[in-house]
This record gives sequence, C-alpha cells and structure tokens, in this order.
Amino acid sequence: MRRDEIADLTVFVVVAEERSFTKAATRLGMAQSALSQIVRRTEERLGLRLLSRTTRSVAPTEAGERLLATLGPMLHDLDAAIASLGDLRDRPSGTIRLTTVEHAAKTILIPAMQRLLVGNPDINVEVTVDYGLADVVADRFDAGVRLGGEIARDMIAMRIGPDIPMAIVGSPEYFRNSPMPTSPAQLIDHRAINLRLPTSGTVNAWRLKRGGREARVRVDGQLVLNTIDLILDAALDGHGLAYLPLDQVQPCLDAERLVRVLGRFTPDLPGYHLYYPHRRHASPAFRLLVDALRYRG
Repeated sequence: MRRDEIADLTVFVVVAEERSFTKAATRLGMAQSALSQIVRRTEERLGLRLLSRTTRSVAPTEAGERLLATLGPMLHDLDAAIASLGDLRDRPSGTIRLTTVEHAAKTILIPAMQRLLVGNPDINVEVTVDYGLADVVADRFDAGVRLGGEIARDMIAMRIGPDIPMAIVGSPEYFRNSPMPTSPAQLIDHRAINLRLPTSGTVNAWRLKRGGREARVRVDGQLVLNTIDLILDAALDGHGLAYLPLDQVQPCLDAERLVRVLGRFTPDLPGYHLYYPHRRHASPAFRLLVDALRYRG
C-alpha cells in the first residue's frame, strides 16, 4: 500500500470517529473540502461507500464500520507509540480522561489528584461521573473506575481501594411510622430510595446476605434518583430507606440524624478498580496516574 493511501485511510478514520467533517477538519487542521475529496477518493478506490452523508450528519456505512473497527485501534496504537516519546522530555504532559462513579471520585480520585498533579503542571485530568458501564475505547476515555466484578474481561484491572462497607439507613422520622426491619424479608414492607443505572435502565439492586448466601434484592419505592448525594438528602427528609456507602452516612449516624438497620445482613462491596485497555506504549502521564492510584493497603 502506498503512503498516500495510508494517509487517506487515516483521514477516513478521523471523519468516521468524529461523525462530522467540521470536527474532523479542526482535529486534522485541514479544509473540509479537502477531507471530502480524500474520503470520496478512498471510496472510489475501494469500490465501496464508507460514509453516509446528509446535510446534518455523517455516519459510517456497514463497510465503513468494519474498516473503522480494524483501522481505529491500529492508528490509536500508533498515536500512543509516538506520544510515548514524551519519556525523553523532563516533564510528563497531556490530558487523561477518566469515567467513574460518584463515590469513587469523592473517596479515591480527588484525593489522589494531590499526589498526581502537584509537581506535574503539564498533566490535566478530566473526570466524568457516570453510573453506566462505559466502554472506555468507544467513548474515548483513557481509563475507568468501577467496582471489582463489573469490569469486562478484556480490560486490564488494578485495585485502587479497599472493600466498601455498605449501610441501609433511614431517618428517625421515617421509623416513627415504619417499624425497623430485622431481616431482609421485612424490606417488602418498606419504601426504598433507589438509584437508577443508565446502562441497564434498572434500579440498583441491594446486596444482602440471606440464609448465609449473598443475594441481590430490589426494594420498591416512590423515589428514584441518580446520585448518592440526592439519595442521602432524601433519606434525611424521611422518604424511605437508602442503601449507601457507610463512609458517606457515618456523620449522620453519629449525629443521630439517620439510623442504621440490617447491619449484619449487609456485606461489603468489592473495592474499586482502575480498568483500561492494554497499553504497550502508555504515556508517562498515564503511568504516573496508575502509580498515584495503586492500592497499597
């Protein structure tokens, strides 16, 4: 394959990933008209239509998707290999994009930024909070943070925190009208404040021990929210029982604003892990992130 044909395929990959000639032109520093000519030339050479174009959108055809699935990772590996030459510079640099859940961001990621960013002024970190199981490759994240056991097998996973004690709590006001449950079976008589999971569209199941075995239980309730901060606020307002990390509710338990129930039936969750695709040429900045997050407990 000639070098100009390789360059043309690179242009196709960028347009297909951005799904926009405008965004691709900005990313490549080229004119939109030049990109359009290159893509058309590539389609004519292959004898296949690679992109469907309308006045408002650009999307890969079936042939384009197959070509993108093959070429995209190869070109990103090439970019990573070139970026790894930053080892020769005095200071690591670049932007690291992470997807995580709210609790991990609060308890692990933000505290770790002190170790990572101080002394490394050329490193930037962008953290996106999302309870969905993000595809870090498709969504163009460098890495993600999720509970152990929730990570795809083709990812590299590294523990970054201890197991997480959980608590089922309600306000004293709520328990004035609803007797405290003494077994998981009695949760059927209670209202839950639930967390919506965007990937599955379902509410988060509570992990409980029943008959010596762990089970996932869904408790009905009138209120469904998508952040643990809002769930905590709703529990304090007496809307029902909440299933939350113990460290997030401990101050309210100490102040007697919340009451914990079913403690012996509530097992710890597996700790958070950093997950990312195989990186043969990880950037210096990413290697520093991994070291800053590594669990040493």
